[in-house]
Amino acid sequence: MTDFASDFLKASQTKSFDLAHRSIINNNIGKYNVAVERGLSKFANLENSKRKAHVVKWKVMENLDKLLPEFETNFQRKGGKVIWANDAGEANKEILNIIKKAGAKTVIKSKSMVTEEIHLNEFLEHNHIETLESDLGEYIVQLLGQKPYHIVTPAMHLSKEDIAKLFHGKFGTSIDATPEQLTLKARELLREKYTSADIGITGGNFLIADNGSIALTENEGNARLTTTFPKIHIAIIGIEKIIPSITDLDLFWPLLSTHGTGQNLTVYNTILGGPRQENETDGPEEMYVILLDNGRTNLLAEKDQRQGLYCIRCGACLNACPVYKNIGGHTYETTYSGPIGSIITPHMQGMKDFKHLSNASSLCGKCSEVCPVKIDIHKMLLLNRRDAVTDGLTTKSENIGWKAWKMGMMKRKMMDMLGGNWKMRLIKIFFKKSWGKNRNLPLVASKSFSKQWEEKNKGVITI
Repeated sequence: MTDFASDFLKASQTKSFDLAHRSIINNNIGKYNVAVERGLSKFANLENSKRKAHVVKWKVMENLDKLLPEFETNFQRKGGKVIWANDAGEANKEILNIIKKAGAKTVIKSKSMVTEEIHLNEFLEHNHIETLESDLGEYIVQLLGQKPYHIVTPAMHLSKEDIAKLFHGKFGTSIDATPEQLTLKARELLREKYTSADIGITGGNFLIADNGSIALTENEGNARLTTTFPKIHIAIIGIEKIIPSITDLDLFWPLLSTHGTGQNLTVYNTILGGPRQENETDGPEEMYVILLDNGRTNLLAEKDQRQGLYCIRCGACLNACPVYKNIGGHTYETTYSGPIGSIITPHMQGMKDFKHLSNASSLCGKCSEVCPVKIDIHKMLLLNRRDAVTDGLTTKSENIGWKAWKMGMMKRKMMDMLGGNWKMRLIKIFFKKSWGKNRNLPLVASKSFSKQWEEKNKGVITI
């Protein structure tokens, strides 16, 4: 059985002192910060836009049972097919059924965190279906046999030298190839795959209820190619991604692009509403939308924490988080890393295995500050910690320790009972390994403040 908490601590320890890793991440996030600051300045009233987005997502969660059937009805009216999947197993099984029914052998994919969530690539490979990632960042980590490092930028942890070395070993390109040359090589390798693939699989940034469409936003055009050439298009999307109307894209597309990459709008924004119609010249012959739950309704049931479902996957909270910037994305061992991953993963994959993520935070509040839909992320982290205690998932030693601390803090006499030297000894005994391994332990004064005050004012009469 995997001990996720123990693995997390070990990996965090290693990454925190990896100076090369820190240099790459700080450089890439630094560029992001400059771009985002410039992009956000274009909003006439950013705070008002964020408030409006928050309210729209709140209404969505309150009416999910109405909006999802509305989407299904409108999408089916255009010839599309909707499949409901309770979990990853059901989603993978349905995708495999579609592939087998079509007699397909090859799949081309555009960037999708939901397919990462259900481990689709591994599942298809196990069933002898060739799957290729078409997003450049996803393609790079696929070649390395890794998972995406970041929600928006899958290969953020790699330098251009790392990628040049990878392409040199795999495809014989120059060891000092430029990013432009590497991109051209990837394009050359991928273009033929679009035209020969039997099935295209994408995610979806938004589900649009009022006209039964899905919205895709991207910068490379690979999603358009993935949905245009293959005869069958499968889109797998989390049920929380729905928005009431196509007019809401006027708000959400700019918020997503500016917070995600700093752009006013991403290069390619596509709305797809079903398979190719009689009067259309391109597009798939069949189109499926798989609506995935996979633990989302568990979070929806938590009234205090369902805000986590408002997330539009911009990655802003990851880039702002001091913990993420030190330990990196792979350390979390979850599909969604950083602050947003820490609040949703315990509900989607189990509080018992992932409660430790809610403690991997300084609670500085920067994640909540930068969120485009105003999720109180740092508050959600505290509520997760509360739930872990309420559910009896904390250790005996932790419970005893907090009880002793509370008892001492509630009574001044107990705080003053032990002198500073004794307190220092207790800190060294109980906290040397946890607190003192990589930092100096705090020094405790030999006498408490109240004792010093008493001695200083001895004999002084106060009125």
